[in-house]
Amino acid sequence: MEQVSSTGRPVQITVTDGYDLKGFKGDTPVTFIRAEFNQVILGDSAKVTVSPEGTAKYNFTSSFEYSPEGGITLDDLAHKPVFLTMTEVLPKEKKQKDEKTLILGQAVVDLLPLLEGESSFETVVPLHPVPGSPLEPLRSGVKQCSLEVKVFVAEPLLTTAQILGGNLLKVTLEAAYSVPESFVPVGPMQNYMVGLQVPSAGEKDYPILFKNGTLKLGGEREPVPRPKKWPIANILAPGANYIPDSFIVGGPYEEEEGELNRPEDKAFRNQAESIKKRIIWDLESRCYLDPPAVVSLQKRIADCRFWPVEITRVPLTTAPKGKAAKFDKADDEGQLSFHGVAYVNMVPLLYPGVKRIRGAFHVYPYLDSTVYEKTKCLFSLFRDTGHLLTQNNKIGGFNSPLSKPIVSKNLKEEKTVKEKELEGRLRPGDLQAPSIKSQSSDTPLEVEPFPSHNPEGQQYIEAGTYIVLEIQLDRALVPKRMPEELAKRVKEMIPPRPPLTRRTGGAQKAVSDYHMQIKNISRAILDEYHRMFGKQVAKLGSNMDSETVEEQKCLLSYELNCSGKYFAFKEQLKHAVVKIVREKYLKTTPFESQEELQTFISELYVFLVDQMHVALNQTMPDDIQGAVSTIYTSSEQLRLFAFEAEVNENFEMAAVYYEERLVREPQNLEHWLDYGAFCLLTEDNIKAQECFRKALSLNQNHIQSLLLCGVLAVLMEKYEQAEIFFEDATCLEPTNVVAWTLLGLYYEIQNNDIRMEMAFHEGFKQLQARTLQAQVIKQRSTGPFEYIEEGGKVEEHSLGPWGITNGSSATAMKAETPAETSKCQDSSTFLHPSPHGVSQTPATIFMETIRFLMKVNAVQYVHRVLAHELLCPQGGPSCEYYLVLARTHLLKKDFAKAEEYLQHAAQMDYLNPNVWGVKGHLYFLSGNHAEAKACYERTISFVVDASEMHFIFLRLGHIYLEEKEYEKAKKTYMQACKRSPSCLTWLGLGIACYRLEELTEAEDALSEANALNNYNAEVWAYLALVSLKAGRQVEAEQAYKYTMKLKLNDKALLAEIHMVQEAVGFGNPSF
Repeated sequence: MEQVSSTGRPVQITVTDGYDLKGFKGDTPVTFIRAEFNQVILGDSAKVTVSPEGTAKYNFTSSFEYSPEGGITLDDLAHKPVFLTMTEVLPKEKKQKDEKTLILGQAVVDLLPLLEGESSFETVVPLHPVPGSPLEPLRSGVKQCSLEVKVFVAEPLLTTAQILGGNLLKVTLEAAYSVPESFVPVGPMQNYMVGLQVPSAGEKDYPILFKNGTLKLGGEREPVPRPKKWPIANILAPGANYIPDSFIVGGPYEEEEGELNRPEDKAFRNQAESIKKRIIWDLESRCYLDPPAVVSLQKRIADCRFWPVEITRVPLTTAPKGKAAKFDKADDEGQLSFHGVAYVNMVPLLYPGVKRIRGAFHVYPYLDSTVYEKTKCLFSLFRDTGHLLTQNNKIGGFNSPLSKPIVSKNLKEEKTVKEKELEGRLRPGDLQAPSIKSQSSDTPLEVEPFPSHNPEGQQYIEAGTYIVLEIQLDRALVPKRMPEELAKRVKEMIPPRPPLTRRTGGAQKAVSDYHMQIKNISRAILDEYHRMFGKQVAKLGSNMDSETVEEQKCLLSYELNCSGKYFAFKEQLKHAVVKIVREKYLKTTPFESQEELQTFISELYVFLVDQMHVALNQTMPDDIQGAVSTIYTSSEQLRLFAFEAEVNENFEMAAVYYEERLVREPQNLEHWLDYGAFCLLTEDNIKAQECFRKALSLNQNHIQSLLLCGVLAVLMEKYEQAEIFFEDATCLEPTNVVAWTLLGLYYEIQNNDIRMEMAFHEGFKQLQARTLQAQVIKQRSTGPFEYIEEGGKVEEHSLGPWGITNGSSATAMKAETPAETSKCQDSSTFLHPSPHGVSQTPATIFMETIRFLMKVNAVQYVHRVLAHELLCPQGGPSCEYYLVLARTHLLKKDFAKAEEYLQHAAQMDYLNPNVWGVKGHLYFLSGNHAEAKACYERTISFVVDASEMHFIFLRLGHIYLEEKEYEKAKKTYMQACKRSPSCLTWLGLGIACYRLEELTEAEDALSEANALNNYNAEVWAYLALVSLKAGRQVEAEQAYKYTMKLKLNDKALLAEIHMVQEAVGFGNPSF
C-alpha cells in the first residue's frame, strides 16, 4: 500500500524476562533469544543462565526500521509477527571445538497494536515448544513457559487521519468442501492455493494468497472453535502457527451471508462438511487500508459487487535427496490445473454497521468471459502472475500478500489488450458462456450447461465444491447510526408528552360539589325549621293539617329572607353552579343572543332541579327511587360503530365515534392510530400525521407508531424524517419484518440500491427465522395449528390490532367462533380485516407489509409494494395478491377493474371465502343485488369464515328485507347480533320481526338498537310503528317526534307511519 510518511522509524522489541523455563540438561540451562522479522534475523541476545526457579533476565533489545517506501510497510506489520526463538547452549564436551545448541521453543509477538495507534505496549507471550523440547506444552492447569516482551516506537506509526479514516482488512480462508474426486492425497505433491485482489489507492491492486492447503479425506466434522493460523511457512514450533486469541467459531448456516444458506441446502452441507473430502487452510491474512484505499474499496464494491476468489492446484516436485527440501515449479504455467473461481458478493460490507461477512460460495470453472461479465475483472491472479507465484512459493514459503504488487488498475488500457486475447482464445458466439443468474448473496449462482472448455474446472460443479470464507473489517465502511442517536432525533421531532396529571376538577367533580352544597343547605334549613317549629311539631305530631304546614312554610321563607340566610345560601350555592356551567356545559364565552341565554338558563334550571332531587334522595334514603339503568358502550363497540359508518361512507358519523373514543381515553395510543387510519382513508394526511405523532409521543418505543409516522413522512415527501422513523423502528425491534421492508422501500425511493437490498435481505432473513420457529412449534404441538384451521383465534403476543405497546409485528388477526363471542366482544376482526379469515404466515415480506398497509388504509403505498410482490421469486401473482388489487379498486369505485382481478383470484383459489365475500361487496355496491346475494350465500356456507363476515351478514340481511324474505333476514341478523352486536344488526333484526308481526321481539330488538345509538332516525321510526300497532299512544307520539326531529330520509317508511297513524287514529300530535 502507498503510505504517507517517507522517513524510516525504528521499531524496538525488548525481551525482558522469561518464566518457567527448562532445558535439555540440568536445572540451570544457558539460553539465548534470537529475534526474527520478515525472514530477517534482527539479532541474538547474550547467553543467560536460567535460575533454578525457571526465570531468566534477558533485557535483550532488537529493532527493525519501518520504512513505507521500499522497506517494511504497515502491511508487513499487519500480517507478519516477530518470532522469538529460544535456544539452549549445551556444555562443551572434550575435544569439541564449537558449542552445541538445541532449539527449545518459539514465541510469536503480534504487532497489530501498532496499527491501532499505540506507540508502545507490553505483553507476555507463551513460548511454544518445538518437537522433543522439555518445555511444557500449552494446556490448562499447567504453568506455561513464557516471555515478557515490550514493543516501542518513538511516535505512533499512524497519523490521526490514518487512525480515523484507515481500516484493517482480515480475510480468513477456512476450507474448500466437497472437492472433486480426482483430488487424492497420494501421487505427486500438490499445492492448493486460493487468491483474491484487494483494491488500493495507488496504481496497483493488492493480491492476497493462501497456499499449502491440506487435503483431507473427511469422515468427521472440523472442530469449532479452532484457532486461525499465520499465513507463514517454516515455523519451527507447531504452536506458534496459531494467531493469539483468534478463532474460527462457525455458526448457523441461516445467518451466513453467502450462498448455500437456505434450509434446503442444510442436508448437503452437513454431508459435505462431515463425510466428503475437503481442503483445509484455516489461514488469516491481514491488510492495512489507508484512507484513500478505503475510499477505493467502497467504490470498487459499489461498481463490481461480486469479487472473484480464484482457486487452483499446482504440482510440486521435491528436490533431490541430500539437499534442503524445497519446491520448484514443474513446468511454468502449463501445470496450472483445476483453475476455478468463486464469486463473493461484497455488497453487504456497504450496509450500515456491517463489518463482517462469512459464508459458503460455490466454485465454478474459471472462464474469462464469465469472470469479466460478473466482476469486471480482466486479470487472473494465478494465470497472469504464474512465474512470480512460483518464485514466491519457492523462496520464502509465505502465503501472504506479495511485496511488489503488479496488478494494474487501469482497466481501460488493459481491457483492449485482454479483449484482443479473448478474441483469439474465446469468442462468445463460438462457445456458450455460463450464465450467472443470481445477483444477491442469498441465491447461489447457477451455471447453464455449456461445452466444457475448462474440463478440470467443470469438476468443481459436478462435485458441488464450495469454499468457506470470512472477510472482516476493523470498522464498518458505512457507519450505522446508534439507537440512542435515532431516539434523540425522534424526541426532537416529537417530544414525549408526559401523562396528564389527575385533575381534581371536571364535570363529575362539579356535580358532586353541587350535591354536597345542596346537602349542607338542606341541613341548615332543617335546623332553622326545627328551631322555629320544633315544639309545635312535637305537640301536634301526625295531627298537623295542610293549612298549618303551609303557614309554617311561609313563616320559614319570611325568616330566611329577613335574616339574610336565604342570600347566604344562594352565595354558598353560586360557586358550585358556576363550576357546573363551565365543566359540564363548557360555557365560558358570552351568549350571542338573549334567546340563546334564555334557552340555556331553562336547560340549566331543569338540570339543577333534577340534581337537587338526587342529592335530597341521597340525604333521605326512604325517598330513593330505583335508578334507571344505562347501557355503557365500550371502546371496542364504538370502534365497530365507527367502522360501520366508515364502510357505509358516513364519514361524519364515523369521525364522531372515533373522537368519542379519544375523549374517553386520550392516553390510549390505539385510539389515535385508529383515528389516523380513518384520516388516511379520507385523504386527510395532515390530520393523520397529527394522530400518528400523538400516538408516538405517548410511547416513543411503539413500533407501529414509528412506522406510520415514517409512511406519512414519505407520503408528504419529508424523506429525512422518514429515514429516522424507519431506522429507529429497526433498531428497537430488529426482528420486525414490516419495519425492514418499509425501510427498503424508502431506500428504493432514494435510488439507494445497496441499502435497499440490505433491508430486504434482513427482512427475508427475519421472516425465514420466524417460519422455521413456527415449524418447530408445530412439530412440538400440533394442537394450536389444528385449532387455527377450524377458525379459532390465534394467540399472539398482541393485545389488539396494533400489537403490544413495546412493539410487536402482530400480523395475525383474530377470527372468533360464535361460541366464543360475547355481547361486547373484541371487534378487531371486522375493523381491520386480513386477507384471509384465518391467520396465515405470509410467504414474502412484501405481502406482510401489504397487510399492514391495508389495515391502516395507506393505499397510496400499497401499489409500490404490490409491484415487488409480483417480481419476488417467492411471491408472484397469487389469490391474495389479486384480492388486494380488487380491494384497492373497490375503494376507488373502479368496479370493472375490481371484477377483473376477482376473476383471476377465483381461478387461483375457487374455494377461498374471501373471494366470494369481496365479489359480493362488488355486486352490492354496483347495484346488482341478485349476484351479491348469491355470492354472500356461498360465502357463509363455507366452513371457514371470510374476513368481513360482519358486513356480509348486514348486506345479505338487507337484500333479504328488500326481497321480503323476512325469515331469512331474521336468521341472518340474529347471527350478526351474536357475533358483533351493533345498532345496525339489532335494527335489521327488529325490522324483520316487525314484518313477521312479531311485535314483542321487534320491540326488544329495536330497544337494543336505540340503546346503542339513539340518533338513528330509522330506529325511532320502527319504534313508532311498533307502538302504534301495540296501541300505546304516548310512546308512539314520542317515537314519532324523534323520527321527525332526526329527519328520516326514507320517504316510503314515513308514508307507512302516516298511514298507520290514520288507521289507529293517534300517534301524530299535529293532527
